[in-house]
Amino acid sequence: MAPPNPRADWERLGDSFYRKVRIYDGVFDEDLELENYVVAAAPNAGALGTISNTLPTSLWEYGAIRGLGWSDDEELLVVAEDGTVHRYFGLHGDFAPFSLGNGAEEYGVRACRFWSSGFVALLSNNQLIAVSNYKEPRPRLLAHSPEGEVSSWTLIPPAYTLSRTVEVLLAVDKTVYVVDATEAEDRMLQNGPFKHISASPSGNVVALYTSDGKLWTVSSDFQNKHSEYDTKAKTPPITMEWCGEEAVVLAWEDEIHVVGNDGVASKHYYDGRVHVLPEFDGVWLLTNESCEFLHKVSAVTEDVFRLGSTYPASVLLDSIDLLEKKSPKVDDNMQRIRPSLPEAVDTCVRAAGQEFNTFWQKRLLKAASFGKSVLELYNSDEFVDMTERLRVLKAVRDFEIGMPITFDQYLRLTPERLLDRLINRHHYLLAIRMSEYIRIPTDKIYVHWASQKVKTSTADDDAVCKLIVQRLEGKSGISFEIIAQSAYDEGRAHLATQLLNYEPRAGKQVPLLLNMEEDSIALDKAMQSGDPDLIYYVLLHLKKKLPLSAFFRTINDRPTAAALVEASARDGDIDLLKDLYYQDDRPIDGSNILISEALSEDTVQSKIDKLNLASRVLTDSKDAATQFQHKSILEAAHLLRVQEGLDKELSDGPEYVGLSLNETVYRLIKSGYGKRAQKLYTEFKMSDTTYWWTRLRALVAKRDWGDLEEISKMRKSPIGWEPFYAEILGAGNTKLASAFVPKCTNLPVAERIEMLLGLP
Repeated sequence: MAPPNPRADWERLGDSFYRKVRIYDGVFDEDLELENYVVAAAPNAGALGTISNTLPTSLWEYGAIRGLGWSDDEELLVVAEDGTVHRYFGLHGDFAPFSLGNGAEEYGVRACRFWSSGFVALLSNNQLIAVSNYKEPRPRLLAHSPEGEVSSWTLIPPAYTLSRTVEVLLAVDKTVYVVDATEAEDRMLQNGPFKHISASPSGNVVALYTSDGKLWTVSSDFQNKHSEYDTKAKTPPITMEWCGEEAVVLAWEDEIHVVGNDGVASKHYYDGRVHVLPEFDGVWLLTNESCEFLHKVSAVTEDVFRLGSTYPASVLLDSIDLLEKKSPKVDDNMQRIRPSLPEAVDTCVRAAGQEFNTFWQKRLLKAASFGKSVLELYNSDEFVDMTERLRVLKAVRDFEIGMPITFDQYLRLTPERLLDRLINRHHYLLAIRMSEYIRIPTDKIYVHWASQKVKTSTADDDAVCKLIVQRLEGKSGISFEIIAQSAYDEGRAHLATQLLNYEPRAGKQVPLLLNMEEDSIALDKAMQSGDPDLIYYVLLHLKKKLPLSAFFRTINDRPTAAALVEASARDGDIDLLKDLYYQDDRPIDGSNILISEALSEDTVQSKIDKLNLASRVLTDSKDAATQFQHKSILEAAHLLRVQEGLDKELSDGPEYVGLSLNETVYRLIKSGYGKRAQKLYTEFKMSDTTYWWTRLRALVAKRDWGDLEEISKMRKSPIGWEPFYAEILGAGNTKLASAFVPKCTNLPVAERIEMLLGLP
């Protein structure tokens, strides 16, 4: 049997129709007196939050509650009188606290108004504190508010203001102030006090309820009055909320008035208290007995179902009845709307999305399917998408799931965030089926399930790990790091370590292992990854955390780690490098650092001091190479002292300090201090060969032909006589060069003759 025609519940308000759709019956327990509670609903048919309706004096373990609201992400915000805010996430008691500050503790919070990502708190001294981001709350004072009695107030979210910051409409005495971050502007009204004030979802229109029982709607700049409705009520309504953009709902205990934009109203009566919970496309009407959705009838729905409608979509829907009756009038209908058939199909598809009743959803889609089958060319993407979306909506609207989301709310929420809501409610099977149906990855669902299993299971760690691994085997994109973090948060460190073994990404394993103080395992995992940056990250963490000796013990048996520490220390941490060489018993490397430092010192004494330190590092070693370096360092220090003395005695500046032994001897001989050079030759035990070569070149450079001639009279030379011939000849003294030819007795006679013939 077909259900009643959808237009049966329509009520006209001016040029528009509104309807109430009954979604659920018996929502609450019979013994729950809903009239004694304040109810707050998360946007887009989300969860409900309730507290005693004695809100101003309601006690909570953190103090009297002054605000209760929800974010778009279905996070519950509870604001205490002292400005303490608890953000509950996941629907299971986990929360993150923060404080409003800015005088909230001193003056106390009076009330709060919320939007999707923030809220404003009104203090008892009329000051306003805004929080615009729940994830990173930075409470800030708005402009200084006027003094006087605040009779009502509301806000316009930042997305709908020109300043892109929240604006608060504050009804004070007989007027209304618009308060933002920089100023409080008086709209110069004279008809207050206003018992209620509310801005439409887009912020374009403001509703005001006057003290004499009238409802005004005015433009948000308060320059134009759109409508007026006299309720004739002696008491103000409990709540006043917008129903979409074109109607306002006034609610008393058991009565509501739905007022259209032209001041026309319809009245509805209930057996008990009705709670009005606003959405951007309507309002939820919640009582002990039922949950209803009141909203404006969409244009496409009107086109199809309006009494006497001749729109092509209405004709197409009627054709389904004729088709089932096998009436020949079907052809007449189809011929009549043939030019507008694509439009009729589109309208039927869109109207199906506006219906809660599955019978009419199927009926409309059947009409659309029939219509598009007649068309030769028609893009069926919208039809397919609507079919898919309606199946999803049917599943989540089921009373056991309890998410009566509308089609427009679903589009705004997005499938991904709807899945998040299912996951938070632990509807894992439905979430998996939905994800597979609409082709969204399921890894997040499995990870959440596993994390909850870790938190709730009483089995031992091995059994839990085995169960999770078996269940997630073969599933792509699984982050065991998140599951392991959940285990660690529950105090199950062993289970967390076990689970991390199944995390394929070392970059996800390592931070948690370090947090769990599994330092050695973290370092091994980092090294196995082969990622130098990850290894450096672990090493830096360990260096900050551990005593130096423990740090070196950790890396000693890990050559790769030790090599990276050494390479890093060379670039900027010489002290660490020294400690590393000392710990590894590498005296030569340690002394080399000190030698390098000696070279960069400015004064001779500081250079010598560094060299002495370098020599002491090598003192205890018996290794031959070490002893050789030790001796060389001592000689270098001694040479510096000698050179310092030479600079003081023989020159006006630092000519000798920093030269090598050979260069020092060379300069002394060239400068005419042969005896001093001879002393250095003896004192530093220069080899005869080195000394004679140095002396030869210095004398040639000096053009000291006399000394060279005296040398030619000597019998032997450690370097032979050919170098004398070549060097002197190169300096242009052929006569003296020829004196050395006869002394080259080790050369053949013919070669010596050529040497003589080669002289100019």
